[in-house]
Amino acid sequence: MEYKGVIERYRDYLPVSGKTPVITMLEGNTPLIRAENLGRALGGGLEIYLKYEGLNPTGSFKDRGMTVAVSKAVEEGAKAVICASTGNTSASASAYAARSGLKCIVLIPEGAIALGKLSQALMHGATVIAVKGNFDEALNIVKEITEKYPVALMNSLNPNRIEGQKTAAFEIIDVLGAAPDYQFMPVGNAGNITAYWKGYKEYREKRKAKSLPKMMGFQAEHSAPIVMGHPIAKPETIATAIRIGNPASWKKAEQARDESGGAIDIVTDDEIVRAYRMLASLEGVFVEPASAVSVAGLRKYAEKGYFKNRRAKVVCILTGHGLKDPDCAIRIAVKPKSVKADIAAVVREVGL
Repeated sequence: MEYKGVIERYRDYLPVSGKTPVITMLEGNTPLIRAENLGRALGGGLEIYLKYEGLNPTGSFKDRGMTVAVSKAVEEGAKAVICASTGNTSASASAYAARSGLKCIVLIPEGAIALGKLSQALMHGATVIAVKGNFDEALNIVKEITEKYPVALMNSLNPNRIEGQKTAAFEIIDVLGAAPDYQFMPVGNAGNITAYWKGYKEYREKRKAKSLPKMMGFQAEHSAPIVMGHPIAKPETIATAIRIGNPASWKKAEQARDESGGAIDIVTDDEIVRAYRMLASLEGVFVEPASAVSVAGLRKYAEKGYFKNRRAKVVCILTGHGLKDPDCAIRIAVKPKSVKADIAAVVREVGL
């Protein structure tokens, strides 16, 4: 059967009509991978699945929301779209804008974006402006521009973004037949945890499902405003996609946490790097550092005995592909060894 993207697949759940021009790159339908090796490594009765959103067209979960947001922008007569971004939003917005014929404007925090992501926006023809400030300052400028000019906002403050992103929860239920017991995920600007929770609640209502997952969100140690209870002026973390000091969907993320009986907690950069390596070496799944936050959080809770004497079905959200930030992998990976161009030298080095 031909796949048509999240709007056509879940049209009845989305704010679209027959008049909405569907701007799509066949996003969604990403794999839910059973992580048996990771489950054995963490011990206990965990049945772990990885929702690999890095296999969306531009390499991240942002495409789900962008297909809806850009389609609605075209329907409403926008001449341009704009976003502030730490990388993935800019890549997605610029790609969907290119397909729609709209101009795309991107504001990035100068020096604080992975080059793999910036290269996508540039290649898609976006006008990219580096702001001498952090993401939150860039977003404030973007919000002011959209209030004064006929330009459509593409950040997750746009409710159409949340509508598209909630479809990942639908897919998880479609594959598993029910919601998982727990969902672990990174929290940056907090739109994604908001979207998943919305999706789970809506699907339960329409499909008469019996349960909802506990939403377990994680922020990086020095970029954890929700956990700390106040904005962070200069957030820092290796996970650039969640290097955000004042999340736009802060209150809704807390609502998702509280309604689900879950948690929003902290992981360190060292814990993120360990999880980043584990995913690649145990499961063959290469993600950007922010994606590994979900597994870092799961590992932290497993090691402190949170799942002791209980069985649980867990989904970890992997938000972006590892090729989004290859520089990070290169920095932490073991460097290739150099030997003579001789079979004996190679065999000796690899221990055969």
